Amino acid sequence: MHYRRMPIEIESPEEFGYDKVLYNLSESSVSDLNMRELSLSIGDLDLSYIPHRGHPDFRAALAAEAGLQHPDQVLITNGAAGALFIVNSALLTADDHLIVVRPNYATNIEVPRAIGCGISCIDLTFEDKWRLDPQKIADAIRPNTKLISITTPHNPTGMVMTNSEIDAVIALAERHDLFLLVDETYRDAGFNTPYPAVASRSERVISVGSLSKAFGLPGLRTGWLLTQHAALMETFLAAKEMIYISNSALDEAVAWQFYQQKEQFLPAIQEKALRNLDILKRWLQTENRMEAVLPEGGVVCFLRIKPGFQVDMDQFYHVLTHEYQTMVGPGHWFEMPDTYMRIGFGFTSAELFENGLACIGQAL
Repeated sequence: MHYRRMPIEIESPEEFGYDKVLYNLSESSVSDLNMRELSLSIGDLDLSYIPHRGHPDFRAALAAEAGLQHPDQVLITNGAAGALFIVNSALLTADDHLIVVRPNYATNIEVPRAIGCGISCIDLTFEDKWRLDPQKIADAIRPNTKLISITTPHNPTGMVMTNSEIDAVIALAERHDLFLLVDETYRDAGFNTPYPAVASRSERVISVGSLSKAFGLPGLRTGWLLTQHAALMETFLAAKEMIYISNSALDEAVAWQFYQQKEQFLPAIQEKALRNLDILKRWLQTENRMEAVLPEGGVVCFLRIKPGFQVDMDQFYHVLTHEYQTMVGPGHWFEMPDTYMRIGFGFTSAELFENGLACIGQAL
């Protein structure tokens, strides 16, 4: 493994300093919850090792909601990042080949790079409305291809794959005896009622989710991976045990108690995100230097400066960050030109979000 730090982490608001950011439009999750907002009972919690697979009742609830048949098809992990690391490191070696969509959350690309496997990126484009063409995946398959990696709802664009598109990729995985990794971190942040996890459709599929993006609990570091493939799950469990044995007893207790009351929080979370999305739509109608394919799910949108407008991008981001104290996710976080930027619309209040958008225009 050859590790290198990712720009999205080096330049993140937690590394830059939250106290230096007045308008934080870089966050890819909903607003963080505070312990005071939760009805918790942890006073008698035994701080011992917990079941390596995760809390049995928590896994049963996740399995049922995902459309799976058994709790053993769920493994609780240290956030979605932990799940993605387990999947990639368990399945890929330097001799294998991965097909992955791009742009993407950096971990989905950088962990395979650290492993040293061959990688074919399927590049989504603004002109194609960020849609994934399954035929491009089919054309990229090699004899040593081991894994296909897709994301829906997609980060950073908010694109949501249709059932027919997903089924086409599943068919490729089944036909070529491959595994399909589906990063579904934003499944619970869709604009509609959550659908069954893609892992429920085939034993060749591995789904990943967490409490971070859709529920505002990134500090709990609680995620999961789902698969019907029993032998593969045993391998994933072995990887987890070698890395950190089990999750934190405290994190998992809080996560499970929250999960049982999550429906109390979802309406307000979704209302806030959709209100900010409306603000973004109105702003785009008046800001003639910017354009976007509007998201279909999640809480992020990938904007770009329209071709033809000449902007010194280094100066733009410097002015935006240091003079206007406004942070967005620049394109290079996603291996794209910096004329692109990710905007998160689920994190801030409507007033702060509107002011942050105004700052982008002023910095331009």
